[in-house]
Amino acid sequence: MNKKTVRDLDVAGKRVLVRVDFNVPLDESGNITDDTRIRAALPTIRYLVDHGARTILVSHLGRPKGVDDKLRLDPVAARLQELLGKPVQKANDSIGPAVQEQAQKLNDGDVLLLENVRFYKEEEKNDPEFAKQLASLAELYVNDAFGTAHRAHASTEGVAHLLPGVAGFLMEKEIASLGRVLENPEHPFVAVLGGAKVKDKIGVIENLLQKVDSLLIGGAMAFTFVKAQGGKIGDTLLDEGSLDVARDTLEKAKARGVRLELPVDALAADRIAPDANTRVVPANDIPDGWRAVDIGPETGRRFAEIAKDAKMVVWNGPMGIFEIDAFAEGTRAVARALVDSSAFTVVGGGDSVAAIEELGMADRVSHVSTGGGASLEFLEGKELPGIAALQDK
Repeated sequence: MNKKTVRDLDVAGKRVLVRVDFNVPLDESGNITDDTRIRAALPTIRYLVDHGARTILVSHLGRPKGVDDKLRLDPVAARLQELLGKPVQKANDSIGPAVQEQAQKLNDGDVLLLENVRFYKEEEKNDPEFAKQLASLAELYVNDAFGTAHRAHASTEGVAHLLPGVAGFLMEKEIASLGRVLENPEHPFVAVLGGAKVKDKIGVIENLLQKVDSLLIGGAMAFTFVKAQGGKIGDTLLDEGSLDVARDTLEKAKARGVRLELPVDALAADRIAPDANTRVVPANDIPDGWRAVDIGPETGRRFAEIAKDAKMVVWNGPMGIFEIDAFAEGTRAVARALVDSSAFTVVGGGDSVAAIEELGMADRVSHVSTGGGASLEFLEGKELPGIAALQDK
């Protein structure tokens, strides 16, 4: 996917509208609890500042229904100013005469952050008039928000048809890393998929089955496959509507010569709580009243063994209810296997990313994707509107 980047623009003295993803978690008092997304945008912002651009940042925060004072971007502006080590101006709106005036008064190297763009319902509707008003603030457009690239919103897609639009450095890295997985995979190529429901991953499974050598399935979704093969899964979460899909997938994998591995053992619990009673049982023989909450130790070893010999590994979705420490060992085993592997490793999807960050291993994999839904849709082979709208090289 050969898209122009911010390096291909002459930005000196120009007003540049940059779509960033500053959708950061806040606590009750409105303090930022994790600034990863702000830090991820710094290389693009610093490049623009250093090259004399007049940078206008636009982002959403949360899911407001109209103006919501708790979701204003003031804490983000304050944190960005600390990280950049230079003043960041903050607008009290996303469009309108006052914002126009602020944008016009910017000097080379200045940074202005607009107010939460989702205070306007027109943003998510990709309203052409709203996109026009956003575009009127600037002369160039940079999209560095991969996490929202699968949404055709005014600030992610609409504006790119009105201004010369290119990718920022974070977007470029995402396209290059995920593109390498889909367009130029190295073999053996292993995909590890987890999470709750098969139906959330059908598209990814379909697409990856045509590319991988091994597909390792964990998480609650694995037990829909176990059930489809006639196994006994006790009270484990079952994606009833996907039993036929699971059977179909098993047949397709066999026909294509793909090694499809399901758990051989599971950690079962009598309830979902940190102090639950637990025991390791065969994955296809979970007693009534018990539910699988993680892959078992033998499965963890098998998955790690397969990942260790790979040239490329993609991981999306946890192996169990990793938020509860007692149920996190399978997810940790996969994370450690990726870190110990010499393969090109990509981690995508919110929960897998959270798991690898929690384990302090994020800097030891080749690429950690910043987009949950966007990375899933990319791996499904779908065209993402926020990327498609950018200029080709």
